Amino acid sequence: MSSVPPLDDTASLRPEWDLGDPALYLNRELTWLAFNRRVLAEAEDASNPLLERVKFLAIFDSNLDEFFMKRIGGLKQQFGAGMTTPTVDGRTPQQQLEECRAAIVEMLAERTVVLGRLIDELAANDIRVEPYADLDEESRHIVRKQYRESVLPLVTPLAIDEAHPFPFISNLSVNLLIEVHDPAEKDPHLVRIKTPSSSRMPRLMRIGNENRFVRLEEIIAGNLDLLLPGADILSVGFFRVTRNAIVERAEELANDLLEMIEAELRDRRFAPVVRLEVAANLRPELRRHLVRELAFSGPEDIYEVTDVLATRDLMQLLSLDRPDLKYPPHEPIDHPRLGRGKSIFAELDANGPMLLKYPYQSFDRSVTRFLKEAVVDPNVLAIKTTVYRTSEETEIVPLLIEAVQQGKQVAVVVELQARFDEAANIRWANRLEEAGIHVSYGVVGYKTHTKAMLVLRKMPGGKLRRYVHIGTGNYNSVTARQYSDLGLLSSEKVMAHDATELFNLMTSGSLSGRRYDELLVAPLQMKSALIEKIRREIEHHEANGNGLIQLKTNALEDPDIVRNLYEATRAGVAVDLIIRDTCRLRPGLPGLSETARVISIVGRFLEHSRIYYFHNAGEEEYYIGSADLMSRNLVARVEALAPVRDLDLQAELREFLDLQLTDRCGAWEMDSEGRYTKLRPADGDRPSQLVMIDRTRNSATAALDNTDTMRRPD
Repeated sequence: MSSVPPLDDTASLRPEWDLGDPALYLNRELTWLAFNRRVLAEAEDASNPLLERVKFLAIFDSNLDEFFMKRIGGLKQQFGAGMTTPTVDGRTPQQQLEECRAAIVEMLAERTVVLGRLIDELAANDIRVEPYADLDEESRHIVRKQYRESVLPLVTPLAIDEAHPFPFISNLSVNLLIEVHDPAEKDPHLVRIKTPSSSRMPRLMRIGNENRFVRLEEIIAGNLDLLLPGADILSVGFFRVTRNAIVERAEELANDLLEMIEAELRDRRFAPVVRLEVAANLRPELRRHLVRELAFSGPEDIYEVTDVLATRDLMQLLSLDRPDLKYPPHEPIDHPRLGRGKSIFAELDANGPMLLKYPYQSFDRSVTRFLKEAVVDPNVLAIKTTVYRTSEETEIVPLLIEAVQQGKQVAVVVELQARFDEAANIRWANRLEEAGIHVSYGVVGYKTHTKAMLVLRKMPGGKLRRYVHIGTGNYNSVTARQYSDLGLLSSEKVMAHDATELFNLMTSGSLSGRRYDELLVAPLQMKSALIEKIRREIEHHEANGNGLIQLKTNALEDPDIVRNLYEATRAGVAVDLIIRDTCRLRPGLPGLSETARVISIVGRFLEHSRIYYFHNAGEEEYYIGSADLMSRNLVARVEALAPVRDLDLQAELREFLDLQLTDRCGAWEMDSEGRYTKLRPADGDRPSQLVMIDRTRNSATAALDNTDTMRRPD
């Protein structure tokens, strides 16, 4: 699938490229869909353990749901508002919608094939997901009994007729639409049933104690006599709707931000439908009825699913006790410098900053420990942190509350508008405020996306010392075991000063008048600083011939950054890009981007870290942080990139980058047309993530051995 228009036949002969040519810029939405296709490929890859392949299929489906809610929803709003202005790649909202649909239809056809193979392979391994219609009588009896006892009271049939209007259909729910004829009534009518699946009511019902499962909606359909006794069932069909998640209100007009976000959540619940998925068993007349009732714009919003609605729910199978069908267990290890018995504060004071690598090293025994030590240390006077997405079982919030109870000053910047985490963040904000913590919601008009923590500690003599953590990922102990992220712990004075200014910016809501000596802060100077570093690399290359830029981010979307990277590659600067999903830049264009390389790594862990490297004529610069190269990160969010200046830590980042750039097992490489091809490993090659597990463990063992040697008497 090519996601870009072809260049004209003379493109390769042009001595100069017009950097305003839309054909040079790949489309944001289509390149993201190409990423999700790479996730689907992992579900097809037989070298992955079987249940891990099921996980990748579930992630693919979940990703697609979010794409419809956020990206398709946004494009539909633009199209509905009559917007025709093309993006930098030359596409109008309508063109993007049409091309996205074509790509999605193609991917869904692949998904059907992959799902069929996985179901067959699961069955071959004594895990069966069976249609209710295929069950024998004994199994049906068991299922009916289980359904009657544990599910039936939760099921609510809703009539649809002249006296009963069409009911509200909740987002992403699996529903039954039933044609019913009651002998006591003249005409048939419709009944809608919502499948009551949730974290406490799994959609796949287990048959007894066996590893055999049946989908809940099929069980409901097969036992309608329990809900509608005496009625004639004329037809039963399944459907599912996806609603637009883009329902943001004007923040600058809100009197109360928290109330505004709560209103947005209510708006989202009733937002327009952007996709209707229908099973093959739903009759055409009923499909047309749904389209009328749901106020659809056209047939392009309807997707027929010939196998299983919401394959994301297959993630439930990952809980099975089948280690033979999963990756070998991975337990994050302690950072080698955190096992010496010292407090983290003493370690940073004595030996300088440290780099944390998740999930290879433990988040709980580094960042959470950092906070725990701050809470109990009588010399700690204040703690400041950001909260963007955190887990329900987080220790972070209870620790912050305990810190207040210990008499410490605590300030928390909560980003209420973290998409799909708004409700949880409202709960955290209320709980923190009730405990007496200073809670702020950042700068009006800008999301707070940076991941930062600042601890102020009184030293002997009365001076204050500040300790800083800057991370690429959220303060979330669950995702810290699933995502590949980085963190920097430091007590360096300049960075600590910058971190103080950063928190003052976020809590005061004032952007102007602040100076940062080391941190690159958005929306103030991050974008201009990065462009300046790219231009500087061009100058160094013209003088020395050794220009090198290496960027690892989730996305490369900002047109100005892409344009300047093109300027760099046209000048001959080597540009290595490790971009997880969206990437506008086209490598390998003759005379323009021949020195650019773009790879994407998909593996056991979600690649989530961001590293910015500039050779700088040998005065190498490394930065880490949570900012992607997207316009929203660079100009519409509060972000921070932190320099890594310690040479030992730079060496760790160099090892990390080199591992990924030489990965031939988990890497996909982009060609000049925007197509990705998975690289072929040579004998003995291993995925960079697995190599990283081993190297991190070996370095920790070596550090422990050195410590033991130092402790031994002569």
